[in-house]
Amino acid sequence: QVQLAESGGGLVQDGDSLRLSCAASGDIFSEYDMGWFRRAPGKEREWVASINRDGGRTYHAVSASGRFTISRDNAKSTLYLQMNSLKPEDTAVYYCAADRAGTMTGRYAYWGQGTQVTVSS
Repeated sequence: QVQLAESGGGLVQDGDSLRLSCAASGDIFSEYDMGWFRRAPGKEREWVASINRDGGRTYHAVSASGRFTISRDNAKSTLYLQMNSLKPEDTAVYYCAADRAGTMTGRYAYWGQGTQVTVSS
């Protein structure tokens, strides 16, 4: 099974950018659809974006559309989330997730530990 490790979170100011990374190991990365999710303090986990196995199809939540971009590098077994124009309401723990049918079902079997993103106003 695949193991996932997020990195790239931190404390930034309103309007700044960050790029999150998710390094995969333990299985063939290109066999998995991938997704980014987040959980803000006191809120339910929220889907942010998804990408299919070869990166040809991407999906973004309305809250992320136009500001966030999901991408992947299968040669490096790494998933990315480029986040621009960050807002305080983007403050959350961000998780990457993997599943062989994630973009079809919306369900992901494998999860990373998360990386904290804090946006100050």
